[in-house]
Amino acid sequence: MTILGIDPGLATLGWGVVEQTGSRLRMVQYGILGTKPGNTLPHRLRSIYIGMQQLIETYRPDDVAFEELFFSKNVTTGMAVSAARGVALVAAAEKTDNLYEYTPMQIKQAVVGYGKAEKQQVQQMVKMLLSMKEIARPDDAADALAVAITHAHTGNARAQFKIM
Repeated sequence: MTILGIDPGLATLGWGVVEQTGSRLRMVQYGILGTKPGNTLPHRLRSIYIGMQQLIETYRPDDVAFEELFFSKNVTTGMAVSAARGVALVAAAEKTDNLYEYTPMQIKQAVVGYGKAEKQQVQQMVKMLLSMKEIARPDDAADALAVAITHAHTGNARAQFKIM
């Protein structure tokens, strides 16, 4: 099974592709879709949409897993990131109904074993679980790989995380 993990963002959307064979995980590729702050919001959203289409066409994932958004303070930023997540969801939904989402706490629990783990702990475990030589950079890409690992670890329970 090929899983595309997505860490939504407007300036930087992280992505990571993981292949699962039985209980074995293999990192295929990771990166970011970046947009320029000087561009208009519609232009930036279009860039994310096109980038997502290209990722899905290139890697042909069986499942696409998103990190659920959590905002505690900046509503303006939250709305822009929500728009970026929506565009990424639409691009993925054009190709598959196998769309899933996980909260930051669920991701930390699945990858580290502790739902309040620090970012550095998550990155180290991603590196270890995928037998990588170094931590994925930037952080958004490492987070996206963590989302894909989380999805791989859900096994038979994955239906409860499906985006309806």
